[in-house]
Amino acid sequence: MNTEEGGTAMPEQSDTAGPVLSVVVHGRNVQGHLAAGLDALAAQASPGVEVIVAAVGASAQAAAADRPGVTVVPLPEGTGDGAARAVGAERAAGRWLHFVHSKDTVPTGAPRTLADRVADLAGGADDVSGTNGTSGTSGADVLVVDHVRSTWRHRGMPSPDGKYLAKQARRALPLADCPDLLRVTPLLGNRVLRADFWRAHAAQLAGEDETFTAYAALLLAGRIAALDQVALNVRELRAESLPSGPPEARFGVIARYESLLALAADLGLPAAPRTVLYDVMVGDCLRVVAREKLPDPVRREFFHRASKAAVAWRPEGHQRPGGLEGVRRRILEEDAYTKYRTFQTANQQRRKLRSAVVSRKHKVGLKVRDLRYRRELERPVDPNLAVFTAYWDRGVACNPAAIAAKLAELAPHIHPVWVVTAANVPLLPPGTDHIVPGTRRYWEMMARAKYLVNNVNFPNAVVKRPDAIHLQTHHGTPLKRMGLDQLDYPAAAKGLNFHSLLARVDKWTYSVSANSHSTQMWERAYPSRYTSLDHGYPRNDVFYRASAADIRAIRERLGIAPGKRAILYAPTHRDYEAAWTPRLDLATLADRLGEDTVLLVRGHYFYGGTASPLAGLRRSGRIIDVSSYDPVEDLSLAADALITDYSSIMFDYANLDRPIVIYADDWETYATTRGVYFDLLAEAPGQVARTQDELTDLLTSDAWRDGSSTKARKAFRERFCEYDDGRAAERVVRRVFLGESEESLPPVTPVGERTPAPTPEEATQR
Repeated sequence: MNTEEGGTAMPEQSDTAGPVLSVVVHGRNVQGHLAAGLDALAAQASPGVEVIVAAVGASAQAAAADRPGVTVVPLPEGTGDGAARAVGAERAAGRWLHFVHSKDTVPTGAPRTLADRVADLAGGADDVSGTNGTSGTSGADVLVVDHVRSTWRHRGMPSPDGKYLAKQARRALPLADCPDLLRVTPLLGNRVLRADFWRAHAAQLAGEDETFTAYAALLLAGRIAALDQVALNVRELRAESLPSGPPEARFGVIARYESLLALAADLGLPAAPRTVLYDVMVGDCLRVVAREKLPDPVRREFFHRASKAAVAWRPEGHQRPGGLEGVRRRILEEDAYTKYRTFQTANQQRRKLRSAVVSRKHKVGLKVRDLRYRRELERPVDPNLAVFTAYWDRGVACNPAAIAAKLAELAPHIHPVWVVTAANVPLLPPGTDHIVPGTRRYWEMMARAKYLVNNVNFPNAVVKRPDAIHLQTHHGTPLKRMGLDQLDYPAAAKGLNFHSLLARVDKWTYSVSANSHSTQMWERAYPSRYTSLDHGYPRNDVFYRASAADIRAIRERLGIAPGKRAILYAPTHRDYEAAWTPRLDLATLADRLGEDTVLLVRGHYFYGGTASPLAGLRRSGRIIDVSSYDPVEDLSLAADALITDYSSIMFDYANLDRPIVIYADDWETYATTRGVYFDLLAEAPGQVARTQDELTDLLTSDAWRDGSSTKARKAFRERFCEYDDGRAAERVVRRVFLGESEESLPPVTPVGERTPAPTPEEATQR
């Protein structure tokens, strides 16, 4: 072990004596990003580089589990980032620490590069405390590195820090000789800290405020080295997906800088670094005033406090910059808020004038519909009105239908109205109150409803009123990439406007989820401030409530004779196909399966407007085209087994605990063009066939329902049927419409204790 006595740094030891670098990943599994980052890191672990995960909460612990070379330190939910960093650092054996937030990633090769670089840095300053600002050694306490930024829209955007890092080259200098390093983006992840230095200053560095820690590490360091290579990819989450907090919390920006400037003074740092830190403070404060959305009283008070700080901490002889920035700073020091706002308004007029013509045209072009809608928005919300719709206004279906049915039972005082296209009005159940999109009553109902329930999204023009509740139910568990995760898949993202998508997502109040996987994927694909309802999919309640008589009646309606084996074939949409063509030779398959098997064939609803290619096969009676049959839950109840490829129906059907066969003839193409969240072939709910011959062999033997199929299905159900227990609709109605607390809702019955609806074979015996 490397030791220091009397401030003399010993040479670094070899990898065989222990790791040089500990990468400490810390925090919650924010929006499901942790696993991907750890996959990349685990592959780079080596004798010289260890990976420690201070995992906060069960989700993070599950994401970090079972990775060779990764040490997981489980921490309870609610543990702060500062505490998690401290625990991770305590467990670390490396002589240098690289702290990485769980949402961020480390580029390939970066850990080895860092280990090689810090091995050249013999140690810290003469005084191990590192507070004197001078040193006679060539070692360092902190290595500052470069980073890139990624948002939901862009990947790997370069930082503005390269010029400061390159300027220092490979020298290790006191902060007084490299004060511009204080201008480097204040991230703890772009500072690699000597472990002994961290421990010596743990009281000052282990707080929750990462920005403070990032600056304080430079102030406390005896010497600082730089490396102009990228060692961190910072994922910037959408502000709309993060807790907002009170506006007054922004006063903490000023308090943070005042604490840092006080620390710099206490350490006796010379003028150069204190001047840079002062300039950074004033610049950040002006950015808050100019750019952040704060109530005017809060903005005014922030300006006043920033003015006091700017005057109190202004270094002797400090010169303001020239130009507009100098004017802004002078006004700040004068505490002249009204003058500042006038100055800002004048500067903004040029930009406003450029868009004036466009704005006037937009106002003149408002339609009568919009005027009526906005007048309705001025009327009070009707607390007893709920608008429902599903699948782009197709009718009464899916999770919204199950919620509406339970609402009628538990809260009959709330009146449901369904949005449905004119073409689908004749298909509505008798007596269904409905509105047709675009009509006057449609806009009246959309404006005044307290509750708006959808399994997709409402149109962009629909306004989210502050006292209205938007309930997003979704319509499946995601195997394929969704939302922002489609950005890297052009075939999937074709025609999508991601800015408009996020504007729609920001209207959600609640998001219903059937399992932890979905919750994490929705939070990542649709980052916003909605509340996840881990209650199960209401449409799947029927899989635990249907009786033998219900199943016999459904099969009779479909024309399935008693004693026949019914197999539901339900493939999914492919983004690289314009129309649906069965990937199986259904006539040959039906012939091979024999007289006792009926194929229920359902094309994906995306192709509902095309002519069915199955018309010629229906005459035999052995193939039933159920492409237009609703609800799909009836088809699942009627089927003895399911054949699908990548459709989300597999997750719902698994609730029935009946055999599922995956027909994946084009898995590689689908996964590459559409993007997927996990390897279905490795985690399938049953047998997998890659060719029609393989599928036929499975179905003409007992392999489709053998022991290995049962075992795979059990694991699949435990993961993806997590919250579906027959009471999902009740939980949603009680939570959303009746305002009951989470604690008072019916608890979710564990998967192993549930009893699904009887199989068709069992139904014929009752």
